This record gives sequence, C-alpha cells and structure tokens, in this order.
Amino acid sequence: MNRISQTTTLLATLLGAGCAVAQGFNDAPPNGATYDQEPAFAGQTRAPALPDDVALTQTVLAEGLDHPWGLAALPEGSWLVTERPGRMRVIGVDGTMGDPVQGLPQVDARDQGGLHDVSVANDFDQTRRVWWTYAEPRGDGKNATAVATGILSDDGTQMQDVTRIWQQDPAWASTKHFGARIVHDGKGHIHVGVGERSNPEPRQLAQDPQATLGKTIRIDATDGGPAGAGIEGALPEIWTMGHRNIQGAAMEPDGGLWMSEHGPKGGDELNLIKPGGNHGWPLATYGTDYSGAQMGQTQVEGTVQPVYYWDPSPALSGMVFYDGQMFPEWQGDALLGGLQASAVIRLDIEGEEVTGEARHLQGIGRVRDIEVAQDGALVLITDEDNGKLIRVTRND
Repeated sequence: MNRISQTTTLLATLLGAGCAVAQGFNDAPPNGATYDQEPAFAGQTRAPALPDDVALTQTVLAEGLDHPWGLAALPEGSWLVTERPGRMRVIGVDGTMGDPVQGLPQVDARDQGGLHDVSVANDFDQTRRVWWTYAEPRGDGKNATAVATGILSDDGTQMQDVTRIWQQDPAWASTKHFGARIVHDGKGHIHVGVGERSNPEPRQLAQDPQATLGKTIRIDATDGGPAGAGIEGALPEIWTMGHRNIQGAAMEPDGGLWMSEHGPKGGDELNLIKPGGNHGWPLATYGTDYSGAQMGQTQVEGTVQPVYYWDPSPALSGMVFYDGQMFPEWQGDALLGGLQASAVIRLDIEGEEVTGEARHLQGIGRVRDIEVAQDGALVLITDEDNGKLIRVTRND
C-alpha cells in the first residue's frame, strides 16, 4: 500500500493547571474504593496531572494492518511491524508496506494470541538478526508463549535460520494473557515478560517457581540458555515472579528495567524489575475481579509493591523512555501506550517515583506499541481491525 496522505493536527488550547484539569483522567472513582483500598505510600497512584501543552501533528504512514502488535526501528529508518494473525512486514520510511515476511513459525491466533513483540539486534545492519515472541500451538488446544530468532533477508522478504530458543511451560488451553515484551540488557541477554494465562487454575502458577507462567525471564539472546536471578528452588531462567500480564517493557538510560502490566478491573501496574523480586500476583493486587469481587490483599509480606498503579485501568501496552531532540521537555520521561485510554501516557519519573502523568493524543485509538524515531518523532501502532502506523511530530 502507498503512504496515506492524512495528517491531523492536535492543538492544545489550554495550558498549565487548566489543561491538566481538562484531561480528567483522575476524575473517575477507583474500583478498589469499594474495599477501602489505599496506596502503600504517597504518590503510588494518581500523580499530579502534567500539562498537555505541546501541539502535536499525527501523520498516518500506513493503514490496513490487522491488529499490529510489535514495532521495531530498522537502521535505515524503516519499521518492522508484527500483526497478531501471524504476519511480519517491513514498512518503509515513506509508508510503503512490504509483503508478509516468509518463514515464520505457525502461531495460535485466537483471541489475544498470535504474533506478538519484535526486536532487532543493535548491529542489525551487519547481522540482520531479529527476535520475536508468539503464541505457540502445543497440541490439544493448548498453547504457550515462545521466543524465536532468525535472520531477515537483505530484501526483507524471508526470515532465515529460524530457531525457537525458549518456550513457556506448562502450556495451557487458554487464549489470553501471553504477555511477551522483549528487552535486551546490553550484555548478550534478553528479558521477556510472560503472562499467567488468565484462567483461575494457571493463575496460581505465577507463584510457582517451577513454572514460567506469570514471570519475567532472562535468557541468552543467541541460544536461549537460562540466565535467571538464581532464585532458590526456581527454574534457572526466572528473573522475577508474581506477574499477571506484562504488556510493556523498556530499559531506562541508566540500565533500570521497567515493565507495565494489566491488572484485573483496576490495578494496572508500573514495576521496576529487580532480580529475584516477587510482584505478588494473584495474592496482592490493587484491582478487583470483573464481577466486582475482591481479588486479594493490596499488601502481602515478602512481595514487591508496584512503583505506580492505576485504578481504573488505562490498559497499558508498549513502553519506551524518551531520548530524542524533538521533545526536549520530555527527555527521560516514560511513554506508554494506552489501549482502553486510547492515548499516549507520559510519566515523569524521578528515581523510583512517578511525579506526574499526562495523556497525549486522546482518542487516537488503541495504542499497542510506541517507539522513538531517529529524528525524535514518536512512531506508534494502533491495535485495531484497520490498524495504523502513525508518526507524531510537534507543531509549534
């Protein structure tokens, strides 16, 4: 398809505190109020609203994508995009959409499952190395998250030397909560955040050190060899445990690993991932069941509190720390996709504390992943039947 010549300018008409009030994302009462839930410390939720005072222009580079999920920048400025039904494509700087890459393994593309995240090597221009996560069919209606790697052909049409380097265990007959974001640690390993498969029975395995449901793992990027945190009694690839459904992950400039995950009804979390941590699920959560019933306690001894949580849930997705020239006032801020929020969520983080939150591009669609282009622009994908690749620049 050709580049879509569609540009929309979003002008902020209110500045400062007035604009912060206009955003209104802190207005709705929390679901947890029914059970008198309170944050564990000041600033853990509902940080002050930051002004949305930067005028933005969004340009649709490509459309017609079928529920795009993962996004990775290529050195020449093009983009590698996954679509949940099992396709991966190269989309050019001008929005030209390539044919689906051939040679990928079969995926279980039911409900939330399919082809998920994608990542490329820092030396991609020499190695053409790519990693991706996917819902792997395992027989009898069961599936599980898997990680594969391969070499993208020079013309971008074939994935060669494909090897599955890790698979989640046990497999489960579920179509939900695959998680699956990939983050490189700069030391030859990748971190992957994987979900607990949603159903009440496998959910409990998030606390089982001999299962990789509801965990973050760390493996050798080349062969998948385990490189976990050395938790006593745990599988050797486990880095942290007690997660529900990790949907966003990024390494900040000083090397801290951050991940965001979906809570149930409320209780979406931002976590700083440190080796050996137990993040509590399903014992500890700030969310409630979709029925309205209480899920667990908000504080459980021996578990790690989220740095920040949301109630109601914005349904967090892809995540990046801003490091570019186009938006100097955002330097170092975390940018997260909002599915339910239909926005880009910006967090000002000081140390291990969220000190402010803003919502940009409200109404843009279900933002599944977000990256920073070479010139500092934002590039994002919307997870919809007619998904889009959108470039966001400033207009002031």
